[in-house]
Amino acid sequence: MKTHMTKTVLITGASSGFGRLTAKKFQSEGWNVIATMRKPEKETELNQLPNVLVAKLDVTDRATIKSAISAGLEKFNRIDALINNAGYGTYGYLEEASDEEIERQMRTNFNGVIKTIQEVLPTMRTQKGGVIINITSLAGLIGVPMSSLYNASKFAVQGLSESLNYELSEFGISVKVVAPGAFKTSFAGSSVFTQGNPISCLASYREQFKTHFQAMIASPPKPIGYGDPQDVANLIFKCATRKTKTTNIVGKDAKIIWKIRNWMPSRLLFKMLKSAMLPFYKGEPKNKLSHLL
Repeated sequence: MKTHMTKTVLITGASSGFGRLTAKKFQSEGWNVIATMRKPEKETELNQLPNVLVAKLDVTDRATIKSAISAGLEKFNRIDALINNAGYGTYGYLEEASDEEIERQMRTNFNGVIKTIQEVLPTMRTQKGGVIINITSLAGLIGVPMSSLYNASKFAVQGLSESLNYELSEFGISVKVVAPGAFKTSFAGSSVFTQGNPISCLASYREQFKTHFQAMIASPPKPIGYGDPQDVANLIFKCATRKTKTTNIVGKDAKIIWKIRNWMPSRLLFKMLKSAMLPFYKGEPKNKLSHLL
C-alpha cells in the first residue's frame, strides 16, 4: 500500500504580505512549511501553527540560506516547492542612484533568487522533482516610469525563470513566475527612492514624484483599485500543485494593462504610463490611468 507523503514548501520573505499569506495557505492545505524571514525572533503567529518551521533567511547571505534549508530538511526531510518571494522596490531617477542602491536592489531581488535556487536544487534533483515559483511583478513584464532599477531586477528574474524552466525540466523540476499587479501589502512601505547621488536640478522633480507616488499608494487609480492579496497566495498554491503557464499574471489591473500592452500602439502606451506615473507630465489625460481603462 502506497503511503501519502506530506509535501514541504520553503518560502522567503514570509514575515509579511504575500509571503505570510502563502505560508498560511500551504499550511491550511496540509503542507509542511519552512517560513523564512530575516528576523524570525519577531514572529508571533506562524510559529504557533502546526507543521510550520520559522527560520532565519536573508537572501543576501548565503550562509543563512544554507542554514534554513538544512533546518527544514532535518525537520521535514524534503523540499518540494521553493517560493522566492523576498524583495523590495526602488523608485526614482537612475541618475541619482548610488552604486550601493543599485547593487542592493539587484543583490536582493535577483542575486538572492539565484542563491536560494542554487542551494535548493541538489535536494530537488535527488528527489527527482520539485517546483520553483518566483514572485515578480507586472514591472517584470512592462517598463514603468521611475522604476528602472526595480524593473531591471524583475525583468532579470523573468528571463532567469524562463531559461531555468528548460534547463531543469530534465530533472523533473519546473520553474514558474507569478506576476502581481497592485495589491494592498506592506510592499509600498518598504520601497525606497534613489537619491544616494542627488542631482540638484532634479530635486523638484524628485520631490513631486515622491508626493505623487505616495498619493497613488494611498489611493490607487480607479475604477480597479487594489486587489485582494489572498488571490496571489491562492495562485501561488495553484502553481505549486497544478499544471499552469510558466508566467502567471494576477490582479485585474495587471491583466488589463498587459492586454493593453499587446494591442495598443507603443506611443499611446508611453503616453498612458507617463500620465499615470509622472505628476509633471503635460500630456492628456493627466495623472488618471482610469481614463484609459
